[in-house]
Amino acid sequence: MDFRLSEEQTLLRDLARDLTERLIRPQAARIEAEHRVPRELIDALAEAGLMGVAIPAEYGGAGMGETGLCLVMEELTRGDFATAVTYGAHASIGAMSVVVGGTEEQKRRFLPDMASGRLLGAYALSEASAGSDPAAMRTTAVRDGSGWVLNGEKVWITNGDMADLITVYAITDARLGAKGGVTAFLVPRDSAGFSVGKREEKMGQRGSSTVTLAFEDVRLGDEYRLGEVGQGFRIAMGTLDRGRLALGANCLGCAREAHSLSVAYAQQRVAFGKPLGEHQAIQWMLADSALEIYAMESLIYRTAHLCDTHQPFSRESAMVKLYCSEALDRIVDRAVQIHGGMGYSAEFVVEKLYRDARVTRIYEGTSEIQRMVIARDVLRNGH
Repeated sequence: MDFRLSEEQTLLRDLARDLTERLIRPQAARIEAEHRVPRELIDALAEAGLMGVAIPAEYGGAGMGETGLCLVMEELTRGDFATAVTYGAHASIGAMSVVVGGTEEQKRRFLPDMASGRLLGAYALSEASAGSDPAAMRTTAVRDGSGWVLNGEKVWITNGDMADLITVYAITDARLGAKGGVTAFLVPRDSAGFSVGKREEKMGQRGSSTVTLAFEDVRLGDEYRLGEVGQGFRIAMGTLDRGRLALGANCLGCAREAHSLSVAYAQQRVAFGKPLGEHQAIQWMLADSALEIYAMESLIYRTAHLCDTHQPFSRESAMVKLYCSEALDRIVDRAVQIHGGMGYSAEFVVEKLYRDARVTRIYEGTSEIQRMVIARDVLRNGH
């Protein structure tokens, strides 16, 4: 398999890299301090044509698939993880839920505006009692004539307070549970009965907005039902397969940044009469991080190729999420160790990267869930 980037992919990566260096990196400290990604920054990404990078060209997107999305996510994360997550909540799971589950009419209605950035998306699956176990969700959608009435609450929703269109999963038949009893809906933010609750204060990725959403007798026409009744779990998992892959690219970008800072520090910091990088203990840390970054990159872009060529990739996506999130934690931990006491200071970027990285082993499916997904596929296929 040839992993070389095409000319178009190289141009996309370079565009994302340039925007990161010019617009994101200079604002990263302010984004962290103010706990807010400026809307004008998201508008700039939209103006550059990045909001629909993975949306098919026939629906107004760039048509560059998951490979293109991963290239952009990797570069943006190097500048600021929170900005990349804000972008990804729309360009990845927000828009991809419509790509995966939408009817032709829904795709033509919503995707062009999502691709241009005129319509921002979000994804609402988790609840207070239903994180890793979506079958335990309590949000319901009940038939009412030709439409539906939605009631419930979702938590940990990235971009929930800024999104224009939110994919919401609800129980439509409690007897059937997750497989057959969950249906997906598209909820416009101006729907009567929809409200945004508290914003979470988090350990890391502080600039990204994570909120609670409430639905009180929200009435939706059947045209806002995403996919068939009872097919919500399939849509959710198909969307998360892509989301986990994009999250792997987030991890790769953060890992590259931490490693680059570590190499630079090891070359300039002198201890015991010579640069840190000349001490074998530090060399081995840098070597281990370089090895894991190469493995992350290989996993991500091989799996993106599977997705873009319409091959099964659920197992591989779980592997990407599991390996990349856990490797990132090891890499940022080494970065702090190499920086010593300075690495524990908020004046150095590696302290922020350490905090930003921790949640990657939790959201979009914990490490434990990924191991379950992989193990079940191994047992089912015998290898």
